[in-house]
Amino acid sequence: MHLWPALDLRDGRCVRLVRGDFSEETVFGDPVELALSYRDAGADRVHVVDLDAARTGEPVNRQVVGRIADTGLLVQAGGGVRSREAAGALFDLGVARVIVGTAVVEQPGLLAELADEWPLRVVAGLDHRTVVADDGRRLRELSVHGWVDGTGRDLLEVLRGLGSVPLAGVVVTNISRDGTGSGPDLDGLRAALSATQQPIVAAGGVAGAADLRRLASLESEGRRLEGVIAGRAILSGALDLAAALRVLETEG
Repeated sequence: MHLWPALDLRDGRCVRLVRGDFSEETVFGDPVELALSYRDAGADRVHVVDLDAARTGEPVNRQVVGRIADTGLLVQAGGGVRSREAAGALFDLGVARVIVGTAVVEQPGLLAELADEWPLRVVAGLDHRTVVADDGRRLRELSVHGWVDGTGRDLLEVLRGLGSVPLAGVVVTNISRDGTGSGPDLDGLRAALSATQQPIVAAGGVAGAADLRRLASLESEGRRLEGVIAGRAILSGALDLAAALRVLETEG
């Protein structure tokens, strides 16, 4: 299971939000310097999201993403990728994998088109909150536009619809746990593994090494997670990156 340290970008800085709330922002400094520190700690990859672009579609932090790609880390980047041009611009910067989020729901054909053009280099980003629908059903409802708007679409329904699209993976984020350190959504991730054959990357709630061990051992129908994203835990020092990488080497 790969560990993806996370860098969320807003106005050129690295920030972290709590449950996607832009009013609960903590600034952690220069994202390029942080990427270099991750590389020095032994990381070979990083997960980057342009929060400004995720909300508005405007690539406010594209230059910063390019500078992170220049560090030599394998970069998985997203935020505001709602066209072929936006995806191509990130690939031109040297990004290895591009994340498509909002467009998975609003432009159903785009994800497949991008994956056909860049096979095994496109990632679906599915961010969800648990809600109660009008008919009383509990849904893992997907949110879009930087987690601002609900869609009425259920996570598992969309996962099942991905079929054999040649994706690099699917990032599944439990918004209610993101940035909280409350632990990963093991039940939701187990259900996600059962709903699709696509590789699943877990995000949201990681607090420490014990969570990494739980995720590494998580299994459903013989399938395990492809990776895990950790942001605030690493930035705050609660999770030592070098030690975390050693944990996953041992668990693997």
